[in-house]
Amino acid sequence: MGIKQYKPTSPARRYYTGYDFKELTKGKKPERSLLEHQARTGGRNTHGRITSRFRGGGHKQRYRIIDWRRDKIGVPATVSSVEYDPNRTARIALVTYADGEKRYILCPDGLTVGDKIIASRNADIKPGNSMPLRYIPLGTTVHNIEMRKGKGAQLVRSAGSGAVLMAKDGDYAQIRMPSGEVRKIHQDCQSTVGQVSNIDHANVSLGKAGRVRWMGKRPHNRGVTMNPVDHPMGGGEGRTSGGRHPCSPWGQLSKGQKTRNNKRTDSMIIKRRGQK
Repeated sequence: MGIKQYKPTSPARRYYTGYDFKELTKGKKPERSLLEHQARTGGRNTHGRITSRFRGGGHKQRYRIIDWRRDKIGVPATVSSVEYDPNRTARIALVTYADGEKRYILCPDGLTVGDKIIASRNADIKPGNSMPLRYIPLGTTVHNIEMRKGKGAQLVRSAGSGAVLMAKDGDYAQIRMPSGEVRKIHQDCQSTVGQVSNIDHANVSLGKAGRVRWMGKRPHNRGVTMNPVDHPMGGGEGRTSGGRHPCSPWGQLSKGQKTRNNKRTDSMIIKRRGQK
């Protein structure tokens, strides 16, 4: 995986970088049985009202059905191809199981075509193998982690991310998240060994505003550029910096305001992100 530079044939191209896609399988189209139509919302709810601002447009995409559960226990699989997925930052791998079934999985870094993977408590500790946290040695980098047994992976799924298994205490394992948070997760929850692929994702420079529009993101205008009728921070002759703390159009504080409201699982967080 590498970053491709472009010649500065225009001002936008000067800082424009992209992927070289060398890790992808050439000439491979997506598996049709694992594709789904994906409707666009434009940030609007079922009543047609905007609930997520600055969304709309973008290139048409079809959703790839990903196997988040890895529930084919003990059945070996072979990696048939490594593919691009427009719905996520990581690469995905098409695997063919010994019984002939095909599934997409999140591709870990280092997994290539022809590699063998398996979901089993007795599997080797190598990228792509999946097993409960109970059977993974301490210090191992993992991703694709379940929060509840059998629900499917919810944590550590973006490009280049990886969590570290820190300790085991009773029925729970302590995992250090990419954010620095240390969290308890039940040892029967499934996870995958390795780090998520496409590590260079954070180093790509978009280069121009149009490339953001291709992703379905519309221009994000600041509150201070609006009129007072549209935003609490709007209005004034020139820029005004006083009056109140930064907030949303509805007055909710936007810098440092705690938004977590789930006391039931507060005890699962041992160390907050950002704490020293």
